[in-house]
Amino acid sequence: MVHCFHLAGFPKGLISCVTGKGSEIGDFLTMHPGIGCITFTGGDTGIAISKKAGMIPLQMELGGKDACIILDDADLDLAAANVVKGGFSYSGQRCTAVKVVLVMESVADTIVEKVNAKVAKMTVGPPEENCEITPVVTESSANFIEGLVMDAKQKGAKLCQEYKREGNLIWPLLVDHVRPDMRLAWEEPFGPVLPVIRINSVEEGIHHCNASNFGLQGCIFTKDINKAIMISDAMETGTVQINSAPARGPDHFPFQGLRDSGIGSQGITNSILMMTKVKSTVINLPTPSFTMG
Repeated sequence: MVHCFHLAGFPKGLISCVTGKGSEIGDFLTMHPGIGCITFTGGDTGIAISKKAGMIPLQMELGGKDACIILDDADLDLAAANVVKGGFSYSGQRCTAVKVVLVMESVADTIVEKVNAKVAKMTVGPPEENCEITPVVTESSANFIEGLVMDAKQKGAKLCQEYKREGNLIWPLLVDHVRPDMRLAWEEPFGPVLPVIRINSVEEGIHHCNASNFGLQGCIFTKDINKAIMISDAMETGTVQINSAPARGPDHFPFQGLRDSGIGSQGITNSILMMTKVKSTVINLPTPSFTMG
């Protein structure tokens, strides 16, 4: 990888690639006095790094529980398409994936029906066959996802599809009638499992979104732009998409999260500023001038 940077014209020695287990080299790197700043993308590991980094500047993009709020005046076909796109692309293994659907009760049945119809057509299998749903990254990840599903099922949630798993491969699953007392309502599965929580008011949806320990992104589906802006202002997340699924966006676009979702803001300009140390030099003239305080 470093060789690619050299071919692009970067001076040798400017970029180093150190590989190894985080448990063996992580603390050494993050606590070394020669480190000027740390940028990290991940999850709980980022929180651990932040506790050890001391006064080193940090830029972190961590986990998310991105909420999709669907109002009763939304374009339901558009909303359903984006729920599937946002919740199941990359098998749900994206920080910006839709992680919970908060839908008004009056249109919940329709949304669930439309999403189920699309999920039924998704291809499942190995990535070599260009399947839409492929195995999650590790067996422990699959076990964690299964634990969330079983907890929700035991507490009364409705599995819209049969739960099916082969090793690390988990079939796409929509879980309806999820309640706040279920782990799936709050924890990030990072896989092809999507909970649906039925709400009776906009305030209920905003409250659930803001009660999360995450605050990366969120999205709103409504035809009322004024209502969308009002909800966006109230949602405590780094970015809110209106009538589209959450997404990283272009590289120059600010990308940030609140609470356990991160520290600082990514994006070309913000990253350069984060990695720049500001220094002031004041020249005091021997004779008074109008610039002197």
